[in-house]
Amino acid sequence: MSKRKYKKLAVAFSGPSNSGKTTLIVKVANILQDEGNKVCIVKHDPKDKARFDTPGKDSDKFSQTGADVAVVSPNRTTLFKKESSTIDELITLFGEFDYLLVEGLKTLPLPRISIFRDMLDESYFKVTNAIAFDNTIKYEDIPENIDKLDLNNPEQVVEWIENNAKRV
Repeated sequence: MSKRKYKKLAVAFSGPSNSGKTTLIVKVANILQDEGNKVCIVKHDPKDKARFDTPGKDSDKFSQTGADVAVVSPNRTTLFKKESSTIDELITLFGEFDYLLVEGLKTLPLPRISIFRDMLDESYFKVTNAIAFDNTIKYEDIPENIDKLDLNNPEQVVEWIENNAKRV
């Protein structure tokens, strides 16, 4: 029996609070896992407030997908490790995986999907490769050099990830 070769592809998601990042990441993780992929998720927690045991919170929702989850904040990584981690340390910690989905961490040099509803925030454009948006955003308001994705079509987002994610 041959040893399975993992893809080790990474992509990041950004966007303002309540734009739909967590919902989209959960949908994407579920689709990828239903296809037989091993998925890991990293959430940046800049305010150090995430808790795994709080039902309804983002980190709990991520945990419920069945994916490996790390919540990264300035003072700790919740993988029950009591210090912050670099993305490289997390990649090593996760070991073998097909897809790493990162929420936040705008400074990471990863292909990035930004999520917007109601209004665009142009400050994200310089770190964004694709924008997932719904009908509250005008298509023509998005710069031509940024790919456009339907926020309500996670299969389209998965296809973009498969074509654009970075091997890590």
